[in-house]
Amino acid sequence: MTAPTTAPHTPMSPDEIGAALAAVRQAVASRVVGQDQVIDEALIAFLARGHALLEGVPGTAKTLLVRALGGALGATFGRIQFTPDLMPSDITGVSVLRDGRTFEFRRGPIFADILLADEINRAPAKTQAALLEAMAERQVTVDGAPHPLGDVFTVFATQNPVEYEGTYPLPEAQLDRFLLKIRVGYPSAEAELEMLSRYAAGFDAERSADATPAAVMSREQAAALRRAVDDVKVAPEVRGYIADVVRATRDDTGLTLGGSPRATVALFRVARAAALIAGRDFATPDDVKDYAPAVLRHRVLVAPELEVEGRTADDVLQGVLGRVQAPK
Repeated sequence: MTAPTTAPHTPMSPDEIGAALAAVRQAVASRVVGQDQVIDEALIAFLARGHALLEGVPGTAKTLLVRALGGALGATFGRIQFTPDLMPSDITGVSVLRDGRTFEFRRGPIFADILLADEINRAPAKTQAALLEAMAERQVTVDGAPHPLGDVFTVFATQNPVEYEGTYPLPEAQLDRFLLKIRVGYPSAEAELEMLSRYAAGFDAERSADATPAAVMSREQAAALRRAVDDVKVAPEVRGYIADVVRATRDDTGLTLGGSPRATVALFRVARAAALIAGRDFATPDDVKDYAPAVLRHRVLVAPELEVEGRTADDVLQGVLGRVQAPK
């Protein structure tokens, strides 16, 4: 008997890709006002099969952004509020005795396509380690048995940059698993007025029906968009530029820790996804330069003497980008 064959995936045409990406961005922007750059970075993290750390003060629509993106992509959404007493089993799930004879695994909230890990730095190290396995391997292990999370599984974690009481700093190994660290700032005055107009018209972000837009694509189409990133070409000179930028962070006197080889691969993946969003099938040096800070800012450490002066990782990285010559 001949084994059944799996039908090959039909690649999306450039027009289909452009229309799909435009629809996702429009759907998310219909809920999140004045954060177009943040929306693009979150979408890039998803397309590049990476996870993202969103940093911003409370009330800047981080949760709304992730919920809206999940809805637009037709993905299942899960949310975990991280607290100091959160245990690994609260995330992954537990094995329970059934009928007094057998154990049954009851899945935890981590089993979702798009997972919002809210205030991730409030959980202790043991719980963060459970999430690290899920991020690195897209599976969790409970009682020695692996449980896959699916190919679409993506973590969007949030943290508050100004409140440190009751928090646990994320270890470098976990920070390195985030493809991007996205800074979520305040919207412009015009965007804030537009937000008030929407609320005056009846919108309420705390209502699930309002916060979650209708899906503009299926889960399979979202996976096809990810596959389209793999077809984006990166010329040898652009690959060389990526490597030069990351290697330059290791020699910069303003940094005590530079980017790792994983950072080099991350910048390559992000440049590809950025090109796709821009409607191109090839990456450019500008794709690298535009997104290098988001890829590297959480992977480098600023020298203490510069921190005292108020310099940030972004400041030092801009200097690195200014020194490394981009290909013509």
